[in-house]
Amino acid sequence: MKKWPLVAAAAVPAVHLIRRLGSPALPPPAALPPSVPIPEATPPADMDLVAVPTGVNNRVAAYAYSGGSLFDRRDFYIGAALIKHPQGDLLVDSGFGRDIAKQFATMPRLFQKLTKYEVWKPAVEQLEAAGYDFGRLSGILLTHAHWDHMSGITDFPDLPVLISARDHAAFYNPEMFGNFRGYFQDTPFNWQEFGFEGGPYLGFPRHHDVYGDGSIVCVPAPGHTPGSVIVFVTLPNQVRYALVGDLVWQREGLTRRLERPFLIRRLGDFDAEGNRQNILRMAAVMQRIPDLIVVPAHDQRAFAEMSQLPNVTTRGLTLTPNL
Repeated sequence: MKKWPLVAAAAVPAVHLIRRLGSPALPPPAALPPSVPIPEATPPADMDLVAVPTGVNNRVAAYAYSGGSLFDRRDFYIGAALIKHPQGDLLVDSGFGRDIAKQFATMPRLFQKLTKYEVWKPAVEQLEAAGYDFGRLSGILLTHAHWDHMSGITDFPDLPVLISARDHAAFYNPEMFGNFRGYFQDTPFNWQEFGFEGGPYLGFPRHHDVYGDGSIVCVPAPGHTPGSVIVFVTLPNQVRYALVGDLVWQREGLTRRLERPFLIRRLGDFDAEGNRQNILRMAAVMQRIPDLIVVPAHDQRAFAEMSQLPNVTTRGLTLTPNL
């Protein structure tokens, strides 16, 4: 496995290097052939997708994608998305948890020095404030096992943590960077690995249909981490979302096919070439489904197109309360 340096995806290198080591846009992807159908889905009538913002990392566009401006502030969303489904609600990622300060203190000192974050309210406290029935919650589905996606897991003891087999293995590899292994090493997570038993899905080689109705479908998208996944969600009104995790950090990564700057890719991506191929796969999907709502895990604009928990105050996000 590739050895990861101490400064990874969430650290902020010298901004002049970010600009100098950029890269041009990727070429247009090959169109999906007509033989690749738009998958059918039969989501239940009361299904919904709700943003659960827990805080931000302070960034600029130049950090997020090649050619981005140093003066364009982009506070990266850190949080979760709650999928309401009668067979069991799922949190996609968990955002910052109650113990984020203690967790973060176990990270390398250079990482701590170069990473600035702001906590709003952990997901568990937002759900409590909203009067949420925790008996509905069946698991936390990780797009990948990095610190800013799984800090809040410890706030939900014994809750199943759904993870791809490759990221589960990578989490315990000493050469894998970007998680709280020093803090989590003695934590008995209720890991539940999932595979990809289904065939091709929108140009991706395999898929996992969580509830068998096509409403929540995971596809493998390795690159940022060995076992990163993309989660496709289809709501009852046939509005389709793609929760792409850290495939890109901002929408421009897909709408303009702009990778992370070279230095950031070098430090933050496990397999930059694999990530590049998955960017092109998703760009082809966006061509086939023009109204697909693409949700990079750290783009506040994307989460603003979801519902919000009631009785929760957020900063910087204008959302529609609904639970």
